Amino acid sequence: MGRKVRLFIATSLDGYIAGPGGSLDWLYGDDDYGYDAFLAQVDTLAMGRRTFESVLNYGDWPYEGLETWVFSRRANPPLDPRGRYTSATPQAWTAERMRGEGKDIWVVGGGEMIRSFLDARLVDEMTLSVHPIVLGAGTPLFPAGSRHHKLRLLAVRRYDSGLAQLTYVVQT
Repeated sequence: MGRKVRLFIATSLDGYIAGPGGSLDWLYGDDDYGYDAFLAQVDTLAMGRRTFESVLNYGDWPYEGLETWVFSRRANPPLDPRGRYTSATPQAWTAERMRGEGKDIWVVGGGEMIRSFLDARLVDEMTLSVHPIVLGAGTPLFPAGSRHHKLRLLAVRRYDSGLAQLTYVVQT
């Protein structure tokens, strides 16, 4: 079947992936919500520079053993051995990755990064873990100006915490 480009992300009910100031304190930590099983299916990460820099501040690197690519428009991005920087377009970068063997590719974030991959019609599947909370403001999952995308619901998983996990196939 080949590699797929996938999104696996938590969102508030009103569509924010981070609260005001980048806050993530609203995320549930009582279960892995399928994260470990998902992680076993990927070997390559694509993330924006701001997301990468935020993750560096978390402490321990959560993506050990995964090839991490950081998309940046900066001429001289800061160096860090945990990420390989690229200024390639999502299309060119993905085409190169698809030529090789491997597991799936995870578009980690943030919102602008997700939009660029979706708008280029590169995302095959997305899993949204919808937390039952309204944040009212923050970083939107789909920033203003995102294109129209048709999705087909593949699976729904309901958790006792109230979290609903929706998996969609992105249709062209």
